[in-house]
Amino acid sequence: MISYRQTLDRLDDAGMLRRLRPYGRSGGALIEDGGRALLNLSSNDYLGIASDSALLKAFYETMDINGPSLLEHFALGTASSRLLTGDTAVAHRLETHLAGLYGRPALLFNSGYHANIGILPALLGKNDLIVSDKLNHASLHDGLRVGRAACKRFNHRDYEHLRRLLERDRQRYQRAVIVSESIFSMDGDCADLARLVALKREFDCLLYIDEAHGVGVRGELGLGLAEEEGVLAEVDLLVGTFGKACGSVGAFLICSEDLRDYLINHSRSLIFTTALPPVVLSWNLFVMQRIPAMIEQRCRLRVLSDRFRAALLERRLPTAGSTNIVPVIIGSAEQTVAGAGHLREQGFLVLPVRPPTVPQGTSRFRLSLTAELHWQQIESLPGLIGDWLAGSRTS
Repeated sequence: MISYRQTLDRLDDAGMLRRLRPYGRSGGALIEDGGRALLNLSSNDYLGIASDSALLKAFYETMDINGPSLLEHFALGTASSRLLTGDTAVAHRLETHLAGLYGRPALLFNSGYHANIGILPALLGKNDLIVSDKLNHASLHDGLRVGRAACKRFNHRDYEHLRRLLERDRQRYQRAVIVSESIFSMDGDCADLARLVALKREFDCLLYIDEAHGVGVRGELGLGLAEEEGVLAEVDLLVGTFGKACGSVGAFLICSEDLRDYLINHSRSLIFTTALPPVVLSWNLFVMQRIPAMIEQRCRLRVLSDRFRAALLERRLPTAGSTNIVPVIIGSAEQTVAGAGHLREQGFLVLPVRPPTVPQGTSRFRLSLTAELHWQQIESLPGLIGDWLAGSRTS
């Protein structure tokens, strides 16, 4: 029998062993690591909200330490699930605010993972079909495994393949759901939402879109790629998170009233977990009230991302996508880990992304740009990566 230690040693030898590493937070785009200040290019804090000390101070200035609403708005725990005694007025206020933004009911979940493992298994059974993009997030794949529905995967953004699967299999099932991220977390590319909407109409499917990396940064009001593409009303199940651009934790679902009520009664990841604390919900509401007005940050991020990706392409570096998530494909896990160490020495925190997060042979730097960054801070990075790659291939 192979021991756990032997398995860990093999991962280490292959450059795939993961370790926990504490970092210090100093605000802005910098992060402290072992006493050094590094430029953080591995964060999902796309709008700089999580590192905005002035915004956090403004939030806490609303707290009256001696007031009667201290526990209602700023308590650190609920000690119960929402369906017992953990439901709070601020949770309902946040859902009402989200419903006003999106034009349909909202339902809170404790995280994007909770949402993606809890929604589809609750809504679909053994007589139903889920058709999912192969490069969807791991939480979506886990949700498919938990449920009893039949699952088919279509090649990444290959909508002709999706069509063939639906033509072959749709009529065999009662319900069918097409599942995709809007912005893919490791490649930084976007789903063709118009094509997905057309296919869901043609084959009488529901459409499930995970907007984890779209909320905050895309759309006029920051509601995501579906808003930007004008298809919000066509997405039957829209999942957004507070843990990326909103600088917090938690998630939400936008759906019909019937689906919301059904999930409250059947989604195990909602029913059987302690509710988010009021202080987190209050912060999420505080942030979501400000997201629509953060137009300048969204524009700055788009311009910075386009310029940086163009600089990588000028150096003929293997990149992809069209968003502020900018991958540089290295290949082997060992080489990617070595390259990340080199960039750390140069003052850049670029964490290596390896299997099983990405397919074998596609280990990469996932450069995550945020609105806190300035061009002068990252201008030299394409050259550093290009020179290191050239040197590592000739050594």
